[in-house]
Amino acid sequence: MKNVPENWIEHLLRKASGAHKYDYGHAAIYAAPSMTGATRLASTAAARMGAGLVSVISTEVSAPIYMAALPAHIIVRDDVRWNDSRVTARAYGSGGMSRGVKIRFNRPCVLDADALVCMPDHMNDTCVLTPHEGEFANVFPNINKGSREERALAAAQKCGAIIVLKGQGSVIAHPDGRVCVNNHDSPHLASAGTGDVLAGMICGLLAQGMPAFEAACAGVWIHGEAGCRIGAGLVASDIELVLGQILTELNGADGGT
Repeated sequence: MKNVPENWIEHLLRKASGAHKYDYGHAAIYAAPSMTGATRLASTAAARMGAGLVSVISTEVSAPIYMAALPAHIIVRDDVRWNDSRVTARAYGSGGMSRGVKIRFNRPCVLDADALVCMPDHMNDTCVLTPHEGEFANVFPNINKGSREERALAAAQKCGAIIVLKGQGSVIAHPDGRVCVNNHDSPHLASAGTGDVLAGMICGLLAQGMPAFEAACAGVWIHGEAGCRIGAGLVASDIELVLGQILTELNGADGGT
């Protein structure tokens, strides 16, 4: 299946007059202990994708860095044990995992980078894993034969979660057998930090209640569209600057683009 907006646009939440921020979810981004830029990219991307509130969950030591560097609309929590029943999605791993963080699966979540090595043997299809080829080989060493589509699907069925196998022609696979290939991308996305942005984008969509497979497909397509629009000279922090325009156009589309 080709990744096109027609497949998921009906699940893309449109903000309504009179709504409250919690109507659009609360995304919790678990902070990296030292590679703070990755967390900053993921958290601002989640907010740009429409999450009503974004919190960065940090250690007490790292919290002052995040408080100083993040924009005012991102809330920094200085205790990795912090929790709130209003959290609707979580993202872990971008830039690293702080000590004491326990991955919770009672809400939709994104596992990226270092979180991939902390995952249990089996999860559920509200969880999205976002490995690149190197991470995939490390996490699923026995799944090393076949096409990218076949390997992504085998991994999804093994762990029970959605797999986004990143790279040229990213593959999104669901344990139920659905496989989507994204050819709407840009070589300019081969730049440090763009994967952290993608993790935050998917988390922002999950926070709003978008089903995980559709959120992964939408996040990957929109990420690719951003890369196409920005073009040469792209750095990861540029991506969030075009997300509003892309979402506005998608929200105004009649059945997709």
